[in-house]
Amino acid sequence: MKYYFAKTLSDTTFDDVIARATDALKQEGFGILTEIDVKATMKKKLDRDFRDYRILGACNPEMAWQALQAEARIGTMLPCNVIVQRLDNGDIEVAAVDPVASMQAVDNPGLAGVAADVRDRLKRVIDAL
Repeated sequence: MKYYFAKTLSDTTFDDVIARATDALKQEGFGILTEIDVKATMKKKLDRDFRDYRILGACNPEMAWQALQAEARIGTMLPCNVIVQRLDNGDIEVAAVDPVASMQAVDNPGLAGVAADVRDRLKRVIDAL
């Protein structure tokens, strides 16, 4: 099972895709808790050049609440990460974690419904781009 789903976009800018992904996440009830600029971090910490690569830590508070009620340590797997990265050919890829795949590691049937709901929402986000 793949642990993510993705979409590749052409003829757009990296910043435009970040804005579109953020808007699409909002439409599905997600907010961005964290935003990690991997390119800037690699340059600052290692003095190495890296492609445009941003990690958006997305959270839907209601879904997080449900997951935390079912499993006390599920916070180790939150928030849901969505990445935006520039590919070698210049296209921009947006990929989201598949929570159904990641939750298989947790032996708790109470998480299945929440994971499926989050998966459906994240798939709609990717499809909307």
